[in-house]
Amino acid sequence: MSAVAYQVDGATDIAEGYIGRIPVRNLWLLMLYASDLFRMRGIGKVGLEDSPEDLPDLVAQMLARAVELRQRRQLSFGYRSRDARLNRVRGRIDVLTTERHQLLSRGLVACRFDELTVDTPRNRFVRAALETISSIVRSKHVAHRCRGLASSMKAMGVCGEVPARARMSMERFGRNDADDQFMVAVAKLAFDLALPTEGAGSNVLSLPSREETWVRRLFERAVGGFYAVALSPHGWHVQCGKRLEWQVEAGTAGVGKILPMMKTDVVLDHLASGQRIVIDTKFTSIVTSGWYREETLRSGYVYQIYAYLHSQVAQGDVLADNAHGLLLHPAISKEVDELVVIQGRKIRFATVDLAATSAELRTRLLSLCSEGWAG
Repeated sequence: MSAVAYQVDGATDIAEGYIGRIPVRNLWLLMLYASDLFRMRGIGKVGLEDSPEDLPDLVAQMLARAVELRQRRQLSFGYRSRDARLNRVRGRIDVLTTERHQLLSRGLVACRFDELTVDTPRNRFVRAALETISSIVRSKHVAHRCRGLASSMKAMGVCGEVPARARMSMERFGRNDADDQFMVAVAKLAFDLALPTEGAGSNVLSLPSREETWVRRLFERAVGGFYAVALSPHGWHVQCGKRLEWQVEAGTAGVGKILPMMKTDVVLDHLASGQRIVIDTKFTSIVTSGWYREETLRSGYVYQIYAYLHSQVAQGDVLADNAHGLLLHPAISKEVDELVVIQGRKIRFATVDLAATSAELRTRLLSLCSEGWAG
């Protein structure tokens, strides 16, 4: 595997098959945890994460199987708008076009109508995912299978432009679309596994410094996705991106427009025990050099988690009144696990080694919420 680089805190690390200190296989593992697929149909409970290096092949097989099942039952249809010159009226008549081109004299009429088709955004998205993931899988058989299915979808009429990811995020699924929803979730993960690939070769995973924001958000979503699957069966309620409100008692008319918004990364609630853990994830080193000491926690991050905890008290919310905080970073140069109690609130500063095995990574994430420190 080619050398790849990733910049963290201004320093670029170059290693064989690594992004900084994160192996490629564990970046794929984070993508799995962050995906909709991990939350669906018990995927997170079947050991898909046990072999991160095989994840592209496993996802490709799942996608191929899902597409084959849909093809047997017929791909889902949708409506698209069309303009055409016909010898009979269909839909609405485009009077201006009909008169301008004198179509009636030739026995034609310009019409605008909706047409039932398999060339829908979701089908085009899945077809493109098959083509994309076929270039990164290790198995030639799986790659051939994916390319063959993509070709067959084209032959069925799925040949339009690939919709943007933002367009697919607006896709809505009904009660009868469960199979489509699963297929699209696998397709999204297939795209995620392939999108960081740059440069020549099928196994290169390059991540320049411009992707720092992307990896930071991936880490945040991965932590939330993991806890949603791992803790929900044990009575925990997991919320990602929860907005907190300031307890404003008075203020000028325009202060609401400039007051910063508080939005947490992950909030874990356990109603039975009255526990709340507010998790703030950062993709930087947990410590930095200080003026009077060799290492210090980043003051802005400490103030942030402090504000999350103490701004919500006295609102009649028992969970908020007993909330504790976890500031979670990847282990960049050292492992850190420290705890402080400030005005009755426990705040834990911890790291997780993203270069560890998937089993070690899972055990570490679970231990951060199961050792009773927030009880």
